[in-house]
Amino acid sequence: MTLTPICIAGPTGSGKTACAMALAELLPVEIISVDSALVYRGMDIGTAKPTAAERAAVPHHLIDLIDPTEVYSAGQFVDAAKQLAGEILARGRLPLLVGGTMLYFKALFDGLSELPQADPVLRASLDARAALIGWPAMHAELALIDPVTAAKLAPGDSQRIQRALEVCTLSGRPLSEHYQQRSEGVDWPLLSLEPVSPDGREWLHRRLELRFKQMLAAGLLDELRGLRERFALSPALPAMRCVGYRQSWEAQESGDFSKLAEQGTIATRQLAKRQLTWLRSMPRRQVIACEDPQAHLHLLAAVQRLLQPA
Repeated sequence: MTLTPICIAGPTGSGKTACAMALAELLPVEIISVDSALVYRGMDIGTAKPTAAERAAVPHHLIDLIDPTEVYSAGQFVDAAKQLAGEILARGRLPLLVGGTMLYFKALFDGLSELPQADPVLRASLDARAALIGWPAMHAELALIDPVTAAKLAPGDSQRIQRALEVCTLSGRPLSEHYQQRSEGVDWPLLSLEPVSPDGREWLHRRLELRFKQMLAAGLLDELRGLRERFALSPALPAMRCVGYRQSWEAQESGDFSKLAEQGTIATRQLAKRQLTWLRSMPRRQVIACEDPQAHLHLLAAVQRLLQPA
């Protein structure tokens, strides 16, 4: 068996964690999380974080790294994932990179530009200005200094507009110019759990609806209340923009919880749609039907083929 890092991606709710845990019963794996929400301590229910039992059974990495008030970048992920993969291989074990944050996968495969670190003071200033004039107006300002990046962003994409303006301000160079100079990416195989038929999409939609209702039943609102008591949070923080938390925050602010289950389900489906769009732009991937009851066996077979000596 020739060990190499293997990536397992897919939209939220597609069964990635269950398949990875099934692989761990047969292969000596360690799991590297590729999930921008799992890095936050205390955000367990709304992120579907692996349980304590799962983490005790199989080593997991890049989970519970920072508080919800902090920021974790794609660059930090790439550096940590590469280092961890090397350490896991040195232990004679198989690194499985599992998750649904497609920006992290893209950064890993395509390489990253050297970008300035986030500046909390500047971000607060940009947020304050956006509160006055709106993000569409901020988008228009970005179009004047970095038309290439602005053309790729929706006028309401606050997080990416903010980052593009931040990079321009800190470096004096457009973000699009930075992207022309990238570090070397990796060529690790990518297996993707995706719905491959109309029935499969319906299967995923039903799972996502049930999943969000289960999160609410498990205490998502109480979890968020506790986080708001412990930390100085705001809805502008990346942690609170996570699907489920954003909708729960809005419900708590308004006091109207009657549509929360519906709004959370819609937002989760929209997330899954965006993830699938990202995946379809990655021709390297090998697709496995997530709706197939034998998906974990197909995934195991694919992994075993990848580990066969050349």
